[in-house]
Amino acid sequence: MPSPTRWTHAFRTRRRTRSRTRRLLERHLAVLVVAALVSMSALLVSYREVQNAAGEMRTRGAPAVQGVAATQLALLRAHLEAQRSVDDGIDEVVGAGARYENQLAAADQGLSRLSDVQIDGERGRGVLLTVRGVLTSYSTSITPGAVKYVHDELMQRQKFTEAKTLLDRPGTGVVPRLDVLQEHQMRRVDRVSSLGPLQRTGWAVAELGLLILALTCLSGLWVLRTRCGRSHDPWLLAALLVTLALAVVPLWATVHTQERLDTARHRLFAIEQRAHDHTDLARSQTYVIDNSTSLRGRLAARSWQNWTYYGALGGGALVVLLPAAGICRRLNADYWRAG
Repeated sequence: MPSPTRWTHAFRTRRRTRSRTRRLLERHLAVLVVAALVSMSALLVSYREVQNAAGEMRTRGAPAVQGVAATQLALLRAHLEAQRSVDDGIDEVVGAGARYENQLAAADQGLSRLSDVQIDGERGRGVLLTVRGVLTSYSTSITPGAVKYVHDELMQRQKFTEAKTLLDRPGTGVVPRLDVLQEHQMRRVDRVSSLGPLQRTGWAVAELGLLILALTCLSGLWVLRTRCGRSHDPWLLAALLVTLALAVVPLWATVHTQERLDTARHRLFAIEQRAHDHTDLARSQTYVIDNSTSLRGRLAARSWQNWTYYGALGGGALVVLLPAAGICRRLNADYWRAG
């Protein structure tokens, strides 16, 4: 029969073991909660930033860059058509200025749309306001040259020279001012469509936190199995599965969105470069129109990406609640209530 001393020693050993197990589970609980909160905060913010970037590119960035390119080409095409009507000797024919007028009207409409979508802030609005004033002066020069002074070659040449100066004079002409606006917009597009250091850091923190969360779930399952005699805990198993899903699905959706943004940025750079190709203005206009239409389709909103955000939000709540419920339930049943 065991002596009282041995009974006392065994009781104290068992009590120390239970105390160590309780503290170990409490540490697991603290790590799980902290890792879940940190990782999910970083994940949700990082994911939303990428989706916001895609939305800005779709609603403002791409239309602004395309609008400047189309407006520049329309102005240059209008001047070219007016000059051709004079060079070909058809300026006296009724309706000969229709092409020039159509292009000038397209440029004016483009400026109106740019006022709503340009992405250069107050500076961009100031540029567009100045451009609209200069364009009015350009119209008052080119229209008489193409229509009124058809029989006065000297006056006609003077009006065309004035119009040409207003159109492309370095620094103050319509086209150079739009070039400056486009340069600022392209910088903004590059910043918006690229993953910056803060975004990369956010994703690194999110994925590292989810990794710690998954490893802690596995460690908690092992502790419950080896020290508490529980073969498995459904709460921790469910939390582990949700954690793995959160580590994969939002990241995959972000990579997919970023690929679309990269493609859009490259196409916008191509459109901006094509706007400076004046060898064949009609072909350049067609190129800009076709690529703008294709780009709008590629940047169209994807409903499943919004649902991914809300799914991640719900999953974040689960990875906080499930492991906490599982470990707290076991601590309460085996240790806290007994203590």
